[in-house]
Amino acid sequence: MNKLLPAPILSLFLLIIWLLLFNSVSPGVVLLGIIVALSIPILFKPAWPNFATVKKPHLAVVYFFILLYDIIIANFKVAVLIVGKRRSIKPAFFVFPLDMKEELPVTILASTITLTPGTVSCEITRGRKGILIHAFSEEDPNEVIETIRHRYERRLKEIFQC
Repeated sequence: MNKLLPAPILSLFLLIIWLLLFNSVSPGVVLLGIIVALSIPILFKPAWPNFATVKKPHLAVVYFFILLYDIIIANFKVAVLIVGKRRSIKPAFFVFPLDMKEELPVTILASTITLTPGTVSCEITRGRKGILIHAFSEEDPNEVIETIRHRYERRLKEIFQC
């Protein structure tokens, strides 16, 4: 069954998108949509990377709310910096050394850094050894590194058990 239907949720999503695009539920459109929705996951399965799986989904929900809170607070901090004295803005580049190597958790961490106002993930280094980060205004990059390690990376390691 797994070979015939390797990604049932993806197939369902593709079928729904197909029907929405055609704006019709005529038998021919539905039949062709089912064929396409079942064929795409089968044809492209060899190209999919093996992602780490979420081992503790309840911690992923906690992570989401922590990230949401941090985004809101960082927005206010950046706004104060922009409205305040320009001399207080001290941009910096630094590398965050990674403790995990799995593709999905590292990508989520890099996205988290970029989503938080004031920081941007510029590059994941070769071999996933670190993330090059640009901070809008930072006095002490080591403080940011410790914050990222404690608030985000540690939690992602728990969520994915890596």
